[in-house]
Amino acid sequence: MTPQQGAADAQGVIALSCGEPAGIGPEIAVKAWDNLRGACPFVWLGDPRALPKGTPWRTVKSPDEARDLAAFALPVLELPFAGAMTPGQADPRNAAGVIQAIKTGVELVQSGQAAALCTAPIHKKALIDGADFAYPGHTEFLAALGDRKRVVMMLASDRLRVVPATIHIALAEVPKALTPAVLRETIEITANGLTQQFGISQPRIAIAGLNPHAGEGGAMGNEELAWINGLLNTMQGEGFTLTGPHPADTLFHAAARARYDAAIAMYHDQALIPIKTLDFDQGVNVTLGLPFIRTSPDHGTAFDIAGQGIANPDSLIAALRMAQTMAKSSQTSFG
Repeated sequence: MTPQQGAADAQGVIALSCGEPAGIGPEIAVKAWDNLRGACPFVWLGDPRALPKGTPWRTVKSPDEARDLAAFALPVLELPFAGAMTPGQADPRNAAGVIQAIKTGVELVQSGQAAALCTAPIHKKALIDGADFAYPGHTEFLAALGDRKRVVMMLASDRLRVVPATIHIALAEVPKALTPAVLRETIEITANGLTQQFGISQPRIAIAGLNPHAGEGGAMGNEELAWINGLLNTMQGEGFTLTGPHPADTLFHAAARARYDAAIAMYHDQALIPIKTLDFDQGVNVTLGLPFIRTSPDHGTAFDIAGQGIANPDSLIAALRMAQTMAKSSQTSFG
């Protein structure tokens, strides 16, 4: 079954993997369910011992059961974990369960039983200690499960979509890591994702410069003149709708954002500072390039406030809503 068929068959039910059970994931899942109810039905994948006391939850055998159940109870596909469930204290014995929740979510989406995957934050050290987790993070693990060599991270909200071409490397290493092949692949994956998962037939993509003022004619760096301009011209000739390279300091104000569907930044902070400034609580992490839809809240496990009932669910709510919107767009364009 193709993802296109699966999204249609699943009728919008999202699979939400539990993430680290000692973090805020279980709490914000319950708050998100209470906020959304049947408007955005999802099934929570994990051990219900992690849920806050008093949570109205019910066991389901498949996401299909969640559509009617979500109006009055949190649908849970139970996955037993081996360790303790103590807020703020990760137990490595739960690592295998956390990993299995992610795998189950991928299986549900790829089999067409769920329309999209949303993932709650994981704690990498607990996964390494408890299960020898061999991936830098969630995204790389999902790429392996989806048999993809390269995926890209998009940070998205109602006001901005932005993709960093390089991510978790030192700033001094960016010019060496940012090659024509890397930027080309980032543009291609972003354009395909905007078409296939967001339903934008001819996406407009703005490219930020690497250097201040996009190099200012070579006065502040020569990457733009040496190869970025040439690559963009070549890809424009291939049919991509691209502009740039633009000075990054004028790329993210409201008038500039109205002229593109997504921006590609050259490094981590160039991308994340504007999205976190515009929508700190409602930014969504979207992985483009996978053979299925994946979103995630743009925050971590927050052990320091876990179990206190004060965690903000807004980013998870936004991630679930965006997954639902993407699934609807994908029914006709994602194959």
